[in-house]
Amino acid sequence: MNVPTTSTIRIAIAFAACVLVPLAHAEVKESSADAFFLTYEGAVAAPTAKAYADIVQIGKWWNSEHTYSGKSVNLTLKPDAGGCFCERWKDGSVEHGEVLMAMPGKVLRLRTALGPLQERALTGILTFWLRNEDSATTLTVEYRVNGANESGLDQLAPSVDEVLGEQVARLRRYIATGNPEPPAEEKAAAAAVAAKATEAATDADIAARVNALKSELESGNGAVSPPKKVDATVPPKSAPSQPKPPETPPPRP
Repeated sequence: MNVPTTSTIRIAIAFAACVLVPLAHAEVKESSADAFFLTYEGAVAAPTAKAYADIVQIGKWWNSEHTYSGKSVNLTLKPDAGGCFCERWKDGSVEHGEVLMAMPGKVLRLRTALGPLQERALTGILTFWLRNEDSATTLTVEYRVNGANESGLDQLAPSVDEVLGEQVARLRRYIATGNPEPPAEEKAAAAAVAAKATEAATDADIAARVNALKSELESGNGAVSPPKKVDATVPPKSAPSQPKPPETPPPRP
């Protein structure tokens, strides 16, 4: 039996918080040991030209918690083929990715192994699609990652989906309002939802552990032997009596 872990609870909390600012469609479309494919799609409140320009300003909407320097303002993205998606600060620099395709108002594509995926020698393609239909702009974000059979990408996909989904939600808010942060009331509501998710996930964790223990006991693994029955009609055996030592004969006169 698979028992929920702390990581499972953390992902459940993040998912519950994201429910308040959902995309029209978000999905782990494919997932296997050597690959995964994530998609996010929804309307954005801006023309395609403005939305594209806002995507390029990645340092203004990416969460600082997911940077090496701790400050998203250190992120830059040059929207031209071969352009660098980089992070530079006084103590170091990182090339997060490289622009493969840049078509303003339509598509921006990067080769990028985000965060810890880079050190695993994985290949990632991140694409931002923009299209205008019936005077409405739709943003579609796709992230495809490939590796080896030993990469265990099906185990990583939920965590990557959690982090990237948060960034896409921040981007949508930035495009609409110029501020990627959720409003105070939304944060409070998210905290309440997250608290309930924590409680539910913890209850599920405890229940799963109890069920696992029951299964072990029922299968005989680690079972405790029941006490033997005592027949009250049979008196308990007394300890054998010790032989009486011989009397010492009186001394002769």
